[in-house]
Amino acid sequence: MSILLTADTEPETVLRVHDLRIVNEVDEVVLVDGVDFELRRGEVLGIVGESGSGKSISLRAVLGLLPAGLAISSGTIELFGDDTSRFTGVDWNRVRGSGITAVFQDPGSYLNPSIPVGKQVAEVLRVKRGLGRRAAKAQALTLLEEVRIHDPELVFRQYPHELSGGMLQRVLLAIAVSLEPRILIADEATTALDVTVQAEVLDLIVDLTERHGLSLIVVSHDLAVVAQVADDVVVFRDGVIVERGSTAHVLHDPQHEYTRLLVSEHELYGIDRFTSEVAAHVS
Repeated sequence: MSILLTADTEPETVLRVHDLRIVNEVDEVVLVDGVDFELRRGEVLGIVGESGSGKSISLRAVLGLLPAGLAISSGTIELFGDDTSRFTGVDWNRVRGSGITAVFQDPGSYLNPSIPVGKQVAEVLRVKRGLGRRAAKAQALTLLEEVRIHDPELVFRQYPHELSGGMLQRVLLAIAVSLEPRILIADEATTALDVTVQAEVLDLIVDLTERHGLSLIVVSHDLAVVAQVADDVVVFRDGVIVERGSTAHVLHDPQHEYTRLLVSEHELYGIDRFTSEVAAHVS
């Protein structure tokens, strides 16, 4: 199994989702139907869709984290060329963190409220990388500094309730990159933040992606968010993909009515300026 790879050995296509179908086993409702998309090495892929469109459930399936009662009824998911349907629990423990990782909305819910955040970063390093206590603390401080926390020593000792949403998301990003993964998924990671902090965290995510040589998937209900960073865009609606293509083509020349609606809704917020800039790149 090739799930633990370096930037030099990973395949050109690091994630391939083919004809994915996800159902609710209780009432047999189809939540995702026939979804196909790929992520290439070093690519930033944007996935857009409203709440309930199937975008986040599809990514949960990619992570092997579907909620109870939901199941993949057909289709395949390949990570680094390996079919994840063949993964054991041990395989998933190996691949999550060091192969693929994610940050989500509401970062505070992913941290233990009774433990200082720095200790939680250090604990990941101790458990997953086998570092000693001192080495883990030193590396945790380095990671906190890397995610643009200006006083890592202070934040290391603070509890989650003492930090803002933006700071908590930075802590989760420090944990996410701590094991040097190859793929990072940011699923609505900036949604709960105010506009200024949202821009800062999004810029940080892109910076970490470039510095660590990651492939990135940005998932959002907000087309303007993915428009800023994505090479390619996939648009979800009602459990299916209705449009896909380069960011420039999708934004400047949308083919599906729903995508056209998304673009028109965002023109008031500056996306029209972005589309005019990328239009020059559309042949």
